[in-house]
Amino acid sequence: MLITAPAGTAQPSNRRWLHLGLSIVCMIMIANLQYGWSVFVSPLQQAHGWAVSSIQVAFTIFVALETWATPVDAWVCDRVGPRFGPRVVMGLGGLLVGAGWVLDAYSTSLTALYVGGALTGFGAGAIYCVSVGTAVKWFPDHRGLATGLVAAGFGAGAALTIIPIKMYIASSGYQAAFLLFGLIQGGVVLIASQFVRHPNPGEVNVVVNAATKQSLRSYTSREVLGSWVFWVLYICDVLMCAGGLVVTANLVAIANSHAISNIMLVGVSTLSLALVFSNVMNGVARPLFGWIADLIGLPKTMMIGFGLGAAAYFFLYLFGSIPAAFVLCTGLVFFCWGNIFSLFPAMCTNLFGTKFATTNAALLYTAKGAAALLVPLASIVTRITGSWDSVLLVAAVINVIAVFVVALILAPAAQWFQSHEVAEPDMLERSAA
Repeated sequence: MLITAPAGTAQPSNRRWLHLGLSIVCMIMIANLQYGWSVFVSPLQQAHGWAVSSIQVAFTIFVALETWATPVDAWVCDRVGPRFGPRVVMGLGGLLVGAGWVLDAYSTSLTALYVGGALTGFGAGAIYCVSVGTAVKWFPDHRGLATGLVAAGFGAGAALTIIPIKMYIASSGYQAAFLLFGLIQGGVVLIASQFVRHPNPGEVNVVVNAATKQSLRSYTSREVLGSWVFWVLYICDVLMCAGGLVVTANLVAIANSHAISNIMLVGVSTLSLALVFSNVMNGVARPLFGWIADLIGLPKTMMIGFGLGAAAYFFLYLFGSIPAAFVLCTGLVFFCWGNIFSLFPAMCTNLFGTKFATTNAALLYTAKGAAALLVPLASIVTRITGSWDSVLLVAAVINVIAVFVVALILAPAAQWFQSHEVAEPDMLERSAA
């Protein structure tokens, strides 16, 4: 079954791919803030003698503010309007991202490091929410794929620079790496963002097939927060974010715990290979799972991804001490974790409409901030137990639980929710005409 907007609705601008491409570039520029963080932890510890758990508080602050501030960023973007909103919010985000890493370069106290984490968190959140809004608004016909491509920039972007950053840290120190890459990343975002805009009302047709049924009306954020379906999505998102964030923040520590970091594989250290391969797999997963969701539907795709995720964490627990297996298993973990950043925003927009999609998707994205609170807890559990085994097993169980949440609650609820919805009055009138 195919549903399109009423006749007379404007066709999507043929420049929508430009807006999507520029959004992807901006997402690539902020990937290191999360996925490159682990290579700075050890140099920071060696330089200042700070505990790893204390350093990782900066990572938690970054993730928390990157997510919890996004509803405000998204509201400002939607409020300012489709032409200037993205430019203002993303441009400010670029400035904050650059300032945060420059401050990290000169930090001599944990307080300063935490402020740097806060600045980068605010900046990355602004860039992330506008980029996702660009995808879900411009591409109702390929929402899963478009969202996945944008999310892939954030997931795989670090693969392009993680080894250069490690080499630059080794040759010039972590401070120089923070300074140089912070200026580059922030500057590119500031420039690219000035050419991004969102579609005007009526500029995009609504195209829906049986697998990707979408809401006929747009729900306000107040209505979304009052919907129990949203909170099921939210809880599921928290569960899925937690395991991936723990591994992201502690990949170096997990490799060191198995004493395999410096073992050479195909001419590269195990850790370096794992860092690159994981980021690539993380990026590949996002458009791939989004494309699959466009074909078979979001609930089925979620169950497949979460089930594979459970196996990935369990395999890392079983075989993580084998260098080649460590690389493959961490790659699979990131592959199965990365899909949530394309599937959840697409599901949220399918359910609650496009008009307020930037803000509504941003509200859902705060689940990542809630999950970030568990990152320091994982380090504490590891210190008590003496290994990462218990953390990996818990992550595997969480993925299994998420499969059942989608199968038994979310999928039936989404089907009921969409089949009983009521279209907006103006849309009904246009359809009747």
